[in-house]
This record gives sequence, C-alpha cells and structure tokens, in this order.
Amino acid sequence: MFDNLSDKLQKIFKNLKGQGKLTEANISAALREVRMALLEADVHYKVAKDFVAGIAERAVGQEVMRSLTPGQQVIKIVNEELTRLMGGQAEPLKLTGRSPVAVMLVGLQGSGKTTTAGKLARKLSRDGRRPCLVPADVYRPAAIDQLITLSGQLKLPVFPSSFQQKPEEIARESINYARQQNCDTVLVDTAGRLHVDAELMDELSRLKEILQPSEILLVADAMTGQDAVQVAGAFNEKLGLTGIILTKLDGDARGGAALSIRSVTQCPIKLIGIGEKMDALEVFHPDRMSSRILGMGDVLSMIEKAQEAFDADQAMEIAKKFRQDTFTLEDFRKQLRQVKKMGSLEQILGMLPGMGMMKELKKMQVDEKEFVRMEAIINSMTMKERVNSDILNASRRRRIADGSGTSVQDVNRLLKSYEDSRRMMRQMMGVGGGATKKKKGKIRRKGSFFPF
Repeated sequence: MFDNLSDKLQKIFKNLKGQGKLTEANISAALREVRMALLEADVHYKVAKDFVAGIAERAVGQEVMRSLTPGQQVIKIVNEELTRLMGGQAEPLKLTGRSPVAVMLVGLQGSGKTTTAGKLARKLSRDGRRPCLVPADVYRPAAIDQLITLSGQLKLPVFPSSFQQKPEEIARESINYARQQNCDTVLVDTAGRLHVDAELMDELSRLKEILQPSEILLVADAMTGQDAVQVAGAFNEKLGLTGIILTKLDGDARGGAALSIRSVTQCPIKLIGIGEKMDALEVFHPDRMSSRILGMGDVLSMIEKAQEAFDADQAMEIAKKFRQDTFTLEDFRKQLRQVKKMGSLEQILGMLPGMGMMKELKKMQVDEKEFVRMEAIINSMTMKERVNSDILNASRRRRIADGSGTSVQDVNRLLKSYEDSRRMMRQMMGVGGGATKKKKGKIRRKGSFFPF
C-alpha cells in the first residue's frame, strides 16, 4: 500500500538529506515536489496545499536551520504533519451504552460491508466481546446467505433474516434475539446502492432511529480515492458517522483516500482492511502509517502481529532447542505455521525500517504457495525423518517428493532452508562456533559469516 507515494517521498527526502546546507530555496523546491507527489497520489488538492503550507511554515524557521541534521529534521516535521493529517492517534471503537450495543455498517455496494462485518465480528470476539451478526440487506442477492456462511466459519450467532422482511423489522427483532443469545454487541450489515440516493439515506436514518447505535461506521473502498472521500462526506452529512473503515488498503498504491478523508470529513479512520482473510482487519494508527509511508517501518505493528501469532511457551522451547542444537524438521514446520499466521511476507518485510527503499525487495515476487509446498513436504516425512534429517538419502527424498506432489529439487531446497536456519541460529547464539580470533582489526568468530 502507498507504494507510489512512498517511493516519491523517499526519493525527495534522500536528495534533501544530500544537501550540505538547507536554505529556504531548496526546502521550497523539495516541498513543491512533495505537493506534486500528493496530488498524483489522488490526495484532495486543498488537503495537499494546506499540508505543504504547514510544513513550509515549520521547515524554514529556526527549528530546522539551527539543527545539526537539517535534512533529517525536515523529515521529522513531515512525519509529524502526516500523522496529524491522518488523525494524530488511533481512535478506538466506543462500544458503550445499554447491552446489546448496536454498530451499523453503512456504505455503497462493492465496498466490502458484508465481509468487513465478518472481520469485525472476529476481531471483537478476540477482544472478549460476544457479537451477533445481523443481515439487514434484503436487496442484494445472497447477502444474507453470505453473512450466515461467515457466522458459521466464526462460530458466532447470526440473526435469521429473510428477504420477505423489511430492514426496520429486522433491526427491531435483532436486539431481542441478541439478548437471548447472550450477545453484548449487534453488528448490522445494512444495504448499499451503486450511488448515494435519498431512498438509501432515508432507510438508514430509520434504522439509526430504531437501533440507537453507539457506532455508525462507513465502509469505504480505499482504491476509489477521492470518490471515497465524497461518499464519506455525503454519509456523514446525512447520518453523522462516528468512524470509517477503509477496505482494500493493501491494494491501494496511491493512498489519496487515507490521507484526505479525515481532513475533509473530520471523521476518523478507525479500522483498515488489508487483505481478504478474516484476520485482515487492523486498528488504524496514523503515526505508524506515516512511518511506513516515509520508509521508517512499522516495528510496533510487526511486534503485535508476532505476539498474536506466536505461542510464547512454544517460542521458548524452540529457542532452547536452538541453543542445544536439537532443532528438528518438526520444529521447523511449527515455525512455518506461526509465520504464516502473521500475514503475507511482503506485508511483514514492509514493516521493517528501510526495507521499503530496497530495490531488491520491490523486484522480489514472494510466492506465498512456497509455505504450502514446504509444509506438504515435511508432512510426507515419517516422524523418524523429521527428527533426524541426516537419514534422508536419495531414495527417501524421491519418496517424499512423490508423496507431497513436489519434485526432488523442492525437497532439496527445503532441507537447505532448514540447514541454513540452524546454521544461522548457531552462529547468532555462539553454539559450536569455537574461539574468537582477531584479524585485520576485526574480531571474528571462527566459522561465522558475520564480522562480530
């Protein structure tokens, strides 16, 4: 996400840092390029103009000119202004009031309301709440069936709506149903249209009157750019939105909606959709997003993902096995499964500081199916082979390849990855590395690739 904007901004600031001394002239030249980069990213023209003006006011003052590192100081200012532009800080959902608390999901057709309802239900259940899904879209074919299917996958209650009912009737009955199911939250998936019209808004206003929701969340497609901003403005004017969920942000290389929507509507982005899976819904942190746009990474989000995906006891056990050099292919398979839970490799690498600037990473096509192949190969091994990889001779490797539907070359690649992991961890932990010796002014550990 934000690839195009991120590339342009990082190039501008790299040139700025290369200047020995910053003057009002070269700062102004850089900010003109920033303004063009924002406009090309489909940021609202007034937002781009005000944003650049705010940076210029701070950048040409004493704050930068007296700094020992003026180029970095300008980047710091841009980072702070970007964060402010997107809302300053994360805005949590306010689920207060009489139980069950109602949450209305509104938006146009195709924005991803129904899928987002399922994702939000999963997230709330992980946070200790018990949500009930309510299909109130009686116009779109299969909308009700889709939400019933999602609730089955999530093992959560769903109100048994039918196409013969009116949305207002569904809203009234769903509250009592949720109480019977001991639910504390009602997630109402409302109908959408191809465009904003009076009939849609009137229906949503009636539902708001019945439900008295604590949150009215607009589900907007980030890839529509300024259209998403205009839609947010229209819904906010009629309904009084409490927040926005931006979907398909992982496919938005420009970022215009995310950067404009708060300034134009004064409505906070509360959550973002970053993939198709049920766990691909995250809290929107403006400061972290700003850091990612400027190539500074997002280590906090990566740590949170790791904490959610990795079992602490299992991680301790695997670390112990690395230290004792008893890490097996069975342990390697457990590690693969935990890494898969964190999301796509490209997303994980994009959270590392500086990785966004690496051309090699941009060109690299990460094949997510490789994880599936690797796990299939290990699954085709006997437990004896997983525990002792030294016995994997040519005939065993052929049998494993046939059993996993892969080639002998795939099996060999997996075993090489496994051995590389073991070797690297041995070196990092100093296992079997031997004594250290000094050579040409550098201390090296015998058998190590690293100049430690």
